Amino acid sequence: MVSSEDILNGKILVVDDQEATARSVAEMLRDAGYGAVTFTTTPREVGELHRKNRYDLILLDLEMPEVNGFDVMEELRTIETDAYPPVIAMTIQPSYKLHALKAGAKDFIAKPFDPDEALARIRNMLEVRLLHGEARNTARALESMALHDPLTGVANRHLLTDRISAALANARRTRGSMAIVYLDLDGFKQINDTLGHAAGDTVLRMVASRLTSAVREEDTVARLGGDEFVIALWNAGTVFDVTTVASKLLRLVSKPYVVDGQALTMTASAGVGIYPRHGVDAKTLMERADRALYAAKRAGKNVFRIGEQPDRRC
Repeated sequence: MVSSEDILNGKILVVDDQEATARSVAEMLRDAGYGAVTFTTTPREVGELHRKNRYDLILLDLEMPEVNGFDVMEELRTIETDAYPPVIAMTIQPSYKLHALKAGAKDFIAKPFDPDEALARIRNMLEVRLLHGEARNTARALESMALHDPLTGVANRHLLTDRISAALANARRTRGSMAIVYLDLDGFKQINDTLGHAAGDTVLRMVASRLTSAVREEDTVARLGGDEFVIALWNAGTVFDVTTVASKLLRLVSKPYVVDGQALTMTASAGVGIYPRHGVDAKTLMERADRALYAAKRAGKNVFRIGEQPDRRC
């Protein structure tokens, strides 16, 4: 929830071409306890100032030469495309009220204004603005949680499915390729059994970080649960390119892990399915990669298999 302290710490910009008026309003706010108040007499710079500082509230005079308040609000709408416009309009012309509200202002203060009324409107506006931001951040956090593994932060099964679909669509459109690397940690259960689940969780986070660092930004690293990871390679290139990536992933996973001052070693096995060589849909590719993974396990672990190709040791 938004507290009184949050409101008093809200960032406020006062915009008025008359310096005496702008300074007076800013001083009124500071006297009321607001600690992040600035003002400008140059309306042309409001958009850039807001991009840089993201004000929680802009007190905007409507009647200014060259660039008026309506022009400023039009620019602010291009910046605040998915947020709550933070403008309270100020003018000596009450007839501008409806026009200002339609232009995007969320409240209106008529000049000369009553200080008590103005401060009440400002406080209410700041509270609504901050609540809107809090709700938006919560929604984004919930969306992220719905698409990412809570332990490692990489994609979960739902997001992986979407990314594979996108990669397949791109491969079909460009007549290119994409690949799925299904990776399982060798001996991870022993770490959990001997050092505990907290140590195991630390190792899983380290593995996820290493895998993410080894692939391109457009590729996707996902954890399906336990010690199973899947890497979807966008525009995978040739079979040789995929084998190079698979070898790199296994080498990275096999490097020592330092947990609570103790060095741990672990390897991984992997199976690979390549579009269109091993299938033309996500289900088939995942099945082929999974089957190849188990073939790698049977081959002695710390190896990868690609479809029906012979196993290769790192």
